[in-house]
Amino acid sequence: MTATVLVIDDDGMIRSYLGSVLAEEGYEILSAATGEEGLALLRAKPVDVIVLDLMLPDRSGISILQDVKQTEPGVQVIMLTAFSGVPSAVKAMKLGAYDYIAKPTDVSRLKLTVSRALKELTMRREIERLRHKSGGYPHPWIVGRSKEMRRIEQLVDRIAQGEATVLIQGESGTGKEVVARAIHQRGPRADKPFVVINCAAIPETLLESELFGFEAGAFTSAQRRKKGLLEMADGGTLFLDEIGEMQPRMQAKILRVLENKTLRRIGGTSDIKVDVRFIAASNRDLQAAIRDGAFREDLYYRLGVMVIHLPPLRARIGDLDLFVTSFIAEFSQAMGKTVTAISSEAMRLMQSYSWPGNIRELRNVIERAMVLCDGREIQPAHLPAELDGATLSLGEMRSPRLPPEGINLGDMVSQLEKSLVREALERANGNQSKAAELLSMTRDQLRYRIEKYGLA
Repeated sequence: MTATVLVIDDDGMIRSYLGSVLAEEGYEILSAATGEEGLALLRAKPVDVIVLDLMLPDRSGISILQDVKQTEPGVQVIMLTAFSGVPSAVKAMKLGAYDYIAKPTDVSRLKLTVSRALKELTMRREIERLRHKSGGYPHPWIVGRSKEMRRIEQLVDRIAQGEATVLIQGESGTGKEVVARAIHQRGPRADKPFVVINCAAIPETLLESELFGFEAGAFTSAQRRKKGLLEMADGGTLFLDEIGEMQPRMQAKILRVLENKTLRRIGGTSDIKVDVRFIAASNRDLQAAIRDGAFREDLYYRLGVMVIHLPPLRARIGDLDLFVTSFIAEFSQAMGKTVTAISSEAMRLMQSYSWPGNIRELRNVIERAMVLCDGREIQPAHLPAELDGATLSLGEMRSPRLPPEGINLGDMVSQLEKSLVREALERANGNQSKAAELLSMTRDQLRYRIEKYGLA
């Protein structure tokens, strides 16, 4: 869809010149000689970007900006100002203008600024679309453009309407608790408690009393009765994070609650009925833990009526710009900053990084960058040193061991090639030219491999 740019300037020659320059970039151009004329056009037709002169014959550009931000807050406004008007332009930035450009206008800078403003606007709209579509999730951790994330989004919606136990698996930092909260918030128990316990963070000796509570006198320091988290979650949801760290004895007690819907406090003599929906999460391979005797198989199947596998961030790099834009907006508001974007070079570094800490690590990187950034755009200098030059090299790839029986080298090479082509296409959001660049090959070479491996 063609973007629309509205140029508001009382100088007819400047208005015509800037309009023709921007029209060459493929934008639809509207123009107005006064502030009121510009506002009338804005009311009559959707506009994406306004190029606004600071000095107009009927009203100041500042007052027009305030009206625009009040009625159409999503529109990006770029101020044009003479050198003496720079203080006013800075004030405009604080009122929500995207940027300002001094007169006489540098056409190259204007083109670049309009392009960046539209890019930021597009990402904002995409985030809002995904939030609306997914029922207002607080951030994009569980939505995205990839087929896998859209499948997970649909699965979350379905699971939320039922009462089945859920097991969420994925690496640390992929958003397991966010998914658990979304299931709770979108389900029939949304107005009831959502109780979280991290099984890895509490010593085994304390975990039982935290979960089940105790009666007065159950042990030396138990001076009065205490309800456990299971009772506190009655009617709602209990989220057992890192359940793979729970010891077998406690696993047996949780299994009993799942089967009988009852619990007994430490030191108690009677069972207490509870109505709790269980959601568990683990970054461990629980099936491997079962084989090692560290996790009960019956508990695994009780918890895993519905299983959600969250992919690592490196497998959904195509969604990186959604996360970055969302976190920039979050921290800009929290810190009172005017940062609204990230430079293409900084984004390239982030796309090349493997993100071992996943989305949690990304959020921390953006928070750090926001602290260091005093301008409008995050630059490579604001990013941690480990992101610089983080491109994958052959030496960093895991070297497979040759088994005693040998291998089919051709098949293994084909599997690696297919995997890398698929990842390049996902990272480029299906754009074959960009995917070919990532793989240092021509588009025809890429097309041949897409057909060869059935990736179309």
